[in-house]
Amino acid sequence: MAKKTLFILNDPPYGTERSYNALRLAGALGKREGEEIKLFLLGDAALCAKTGQKTPNGYYNIEKMLKVVARQGGQIGVCGNCMDARGLAEPELAEDCFKSSLDELTDWTAWADETLIF
Repeated sequence: MAKKTLFILNDPPYGTERSYNALRLAGALGKREGEEIKLFLLGDAALCAKTGQKTPNGYYNIEKMLKVVARQGGQIGVCGNCMDARGLAEPELAEDCFKSSLDELTDWTAWADETLIF
């Protein structure tokens, strides 16, 4: 039976390293057999899902890190209220990210064996 881990991110994509570190861990877990990952982006973390991020060479890119998790089968939900508050529209979401809700986060929390909050 797969181990199910929910990551809840709250921090913006840049300016702190909390979202970066959460995605590093999610990517590492996603490489392991028998792991299921879900990410939920709340508050300023909703901006992690913004498409078209351009960072200097050698600097991490949160959008690319989200793609790694998605390629490993991870699901990435973005709080719809948080998107609206930040003027982030659905067409601006990175590939594999989708507008979600508190109801879905509640379902995912019940689904998870472990919840990690960053």
